[in-house]
Amino acid sequence: MQDNSALGRALAMVRDLRRRCPWDRVQTRETLRPYLVEEVHELDQALAEGDPAAIRDECSDFMLHLAWQLVLGEERGEFTADQVADDLVRKMQRRHPHLFDLGPKEAWETLKRRERTRGTLEGLPPTLPDLLMAYRLQERAAGVGFDWPDTEGPLAKVREEVAEVEAELAEGRPKEDLEAEIGDLLFAVVNLARKAGVHPGSALDRANRKFRDRFAAVERLAAERGLDVHTAGLEALDAIWDEVKAEAKPRA
Repeated sequence: MQDNSALGRALAMVRDLRRRCPWDRVQTRETLRPYLVEEVHELDQALAEGDPAAIRDECSDFMLHLAWQLVLGEERGEFTADQVADDLVRKMQRRHPHLFDLGPKEAWETLKRRERTRGTLEGLPPTLPDLLMAYRLQERAAGVGFDWPDTEGPLAKVREEVAEVEAELAEGRPKEDLEAEIGDLLFAVVNLARKAGVHPGSALDRANRKFRDRFAAVERLAAERGLDVHTAGLEALDAIWDEVKAEAKPRA
């Protein structure tokens, strides 16, 4: 890899730090894992906010951690950055055969399925967030034809699961039973989102941000009116919430 390339300069920096900094010298894959996970989440947040300066900054941090893992692999004699890049090129060529004169265009899941050596649902990292895991499991199953043709099936399933949760609540069933039914409901909602072409993680993130903004507005209005949100009560807070919600609606 060229030393003056973007990644080449990052690798050179990490190698230098490993030689001259006591803290960097003792880092291992295990000690760096928590920081890597944190950086991925911070980059994801910057992407969600759409702030170019923040994205640039977080990409810099992520590149550092990529360089770390490449240097550690190099030090252990396991692989080099060039070998990793070669693997990347070959993988992308396999997944885009029509672009490299290697064959006709194929469906993404067909290509991915050919690469798997185990079952359809195997190989997903167990550390995936639960919402994303549900989405990927359903996506994998759909890749082999285990899927509804449109949103009608998933929508009916959501209604069915809501009814089952209502029944569990009405009967006062044990927490474990209720947890199972709510889990089924959440799984069904994820499937509905997938069939509707909406990523559930993005949808939930948008809902979270909307709720955060509106509740902050509720707190501001309550303070302006001399209300303590801790003692105002649901009726008063719900009335302010309706005001905030109405104000947020686009005007004709």
